[in-house]
Amino acid sequence: MVGAAVALAVLGSTLIQDDVDGGRQLTVVGAALILLSGGVLALGGRYPVLVAAVTLACSAIYYPFVGTGGPMLVTFIIALYYVSASGRVVVAAAFAAVCVVAIAVGEKFSPVRHLDNIAQFMLAGWMVAMIALGVARNTRRAYAEEASKRATTEERLRIARELHDVLAHNISLINVQASAALHRKNHTAGLWEALEAIKQASKEALREVRATLGVLRAVDESAPTGPPGLHQLPELVRRTRQTGVEVTVDGEPRALPPEIDLAAYRIIQEALTNVTRHASARSVHVRITYGDKDMSVQVDDDGRGGSLVPGNGIRGMTERAQALGGSLTVRGDDHGVQVAASLPLGAAE
Repeated sequence: MVGAAVALAVLGSTLIQDDVDGGRQLTVVGAALILLSGGVLALGGRYPVLVAAVTLACSAIYYPFVGTGGPMLVTFIIALYYVSASGRVVVAAAFAAVCVVAIAVGEKFSPVRHLDNIAQFMLAGWMVAMIALGVARNTRRAYAEEASKRATTEERLRIARELHDVLAHNISLINVQASAALHRKNHTAGLWEALEAIKQASKEALREVRATLGVLRAVDESAPTGPPGLHQLPELVRRTRQTGVEVTVDGEPRALPPEIDLAAYRIIQEALTNVTRHASARSVHVRITYGDKDMSVQVDDDGRGGSLVPGNGIRGMTERAQALGGSLTVRGDDHGVQVAASLPLGAAE
């Protein structure tokens, strides 16, 4: 479409100029060169260097040998844009330099002056402007591609964090309850309680994995469940208590931006997971507080503290908080471990 429009515009302008100059000078060969030079622009997006070479060659034949004026060189100037937009700035500059030199040499040895110095300078300026536009287009496209790749990478990391948190927490509960069941094989009541806890933990794991992987479904499908949040904290506490750890909670869930709600829940979930897996704690205290601009989540246990080695869980909690503009600290001593996170309430607005 662009090639045909440019070809017709150049051809029409040439015919009008012929009429103004007092006679029809455009020949069939000249018209064919104009149509070829304009029409080939349709391939500029796929073969920019070839298109630039063809348009330059057509102009080199047209102006010295056809013997008529007209704006046919516009096709070559447009071709420079395609070359530059494809990232071949040096090639575009080389084409422009060859054209400017050829025009200057032609004007020097021509018995008739077609372009004065000012016109040649303006023509060179148009070429530079087209190359600059192509560079800007290429830069914009490269930035958009990089942003798309970065968004894809961030989404993959987000899904990886979700899967880690879901599986680590629920599989840990299953492991603890399975161990308890083995030790209670002589106590039927305790055995059935442990098996029931295993059943609920595995069911919850499957539900949350399906919800997390719902983002990978087709567009016309929907995830089976909504994202988790602090409204599920009572269920999380109940499952943790089934492992033998006493959990107390200060603070009630409130309406929060979805990203903040999910992050707060996952941080508490990961902290409780670490307690059941590593701390050998007897009690855990969860505190949720709200301020005007942020909220804080703190989880304290009385298990083994001391020197902490950050693993995937701690790194995941830190990444969640930092991604929303918040912060997270983990401290351990002989009296237990404290996980404290601050999340800005306006991060998702």
